[in-house]
Amino acid sequence: MDSLSTLASWIGESSSIVFFGGAGTSTESGIPDFRSAAGLYLTEKSSPYPPEQMLSHSFFISKPEVFFDFYRSKMLHPGAEPNGAHKLLARLEHEGRLSAIVTQNIDGLHQKAGSTRVLELHGSVHRNHCMKCSRPYGLETILESAETVPHCPVCGGVIKPDVVLYEEELDRRVLTDSIQALSSADLLIIGGTSLTVQPAASLTAYFRGRHAVMLNAEPTAYDSRADLIITDRIGHVFERVGELLA
Repeated sequence: MDSLSTLASWIGESSSIVFFGGAGTSTESGIPDFRSAAGLYLTEKSSPYPPEQMLSHSFFISKPEVFFDFYRSKMLHPGAEPNGAHKLLARLEHEGRLSAIVTQNIDGLHQKAGSTRVLELHGSVHRNHCMKCSRPYGLETILESAETVPHCPVCGGVIKPDVVLYEEELDRRVLTDSIQALSSADLLIIGGTSLTVQPAASLTAYFRGRHAVMLNAEPTAYDSRADLIITDRIGHVFERVGELLA
């Protein structure tokens, strides 16, 4: 039995799957990973700021114009569409097999594909709030603002994306729900992540189920603990697995 057939078989036997995903889940939808996007920005703008600095809380406060220039031009992809990975995961949820998606992505493509049980460790570009009066705003407010730094039309406060920046803590409720989902899963599929970003990557240690699958283009630190390793494009793999499950 080849690796795709094995994965399809394990999915078919499972009733509590958790998918733990990273940037590689969305690259086939045309969304570059953070470092690639930052690299393009630095080249285009001749910017002296390293990627981690530009997406840090202190940088957002001290240089909001540079932050939003980078954020709008490289982190927002409103026209992106779900790929085979997002679509199969939504299907598995609807079939009652998938209990949760734990994602490091902020693009909202899982929800766009139809998934509802999505735990967003790093927040979402689709949620924004006024730092002064806490009024919520959608992505369109950021995209359509005539100002480089968007301001609340009610009170004038700066509108901040609800994404977790460097120097900020992850949402405790999302962390708790993620740990609970991973602890009760019978199949863990890790896809599109090298598991280097902490504390998100450490959450996989809570999995105690039957099988763990690692699906990434490059080797990871988790490979030695995985029962199955697939090195291929995740969207393509999930499309093939979906056909086997049909």
